[in-house]
Amino acid sequence: MTRIFSILASTNLLLLVLSFILGTASKLRDSVHNPSDSTFWYHFLIGLTTSMLTLLVHCLIFTYFLGTGRWVKEVKIAYGLADDPLPRLTRDLKRRVFPPALYAMLSAIATGAAGAAAQVQVSPWLLHASLACLTLVINFWAFGIEMSCLRTNGVVLEQVMREVDRLRAERGLLTNAEALEQERGQAS
Repeated sequence: MTRIFSILASTNLLLLVLSFILGTASKLRDSVHNPSDSTFWYHFLIGLTTSMLTLLVHCLIFTYFLGTGRWVKEVKIAYGLADDPLPRLTRDLKRRVFPPALYAMLSAIATGAAGAAAQVQVSPWLLHASLACLTLVINFWAFGIEMSCLRTNGVVLEQVMREVDRLRAERGLLTNAEALEQERGQAS
């Protein structure tokens, strides 16, 4: 998951910066009022795409931590694992990652809404620009926290699997890898 996330987050950050640059260029060139200059439309399309990608990436984080947290909880119940340290740590990671992800999504939504309002001159351009700066900062911050929590969660999942294999061996059962190999052999 860390590889997928790092690719998505890098792409998202690149598009956030590109959208910001295009927005600045559009304002400096007064592109919104000049039909022959397409800079505004590039900003609009890249900004909209970037907002959707921002929501997707942070929702992916929500889903990942909900899913892995639930899996660890189910394994804890099934194998009688102690709550501390592993299942508790997954809950702590989820609680740590959710607020930054939510703030990143909300800032992108607010920036888009302010941009639409600025386009039709209901809201000042400066509000949209300020929210765009805030969105950049919040997303850089959120992606850092999310990546750190993803790495830690990966270690936790590996430790849970090792503990499960240890408990299975104590009970005279095959390890997970052996059980999967046996299942593959029966399916052939």
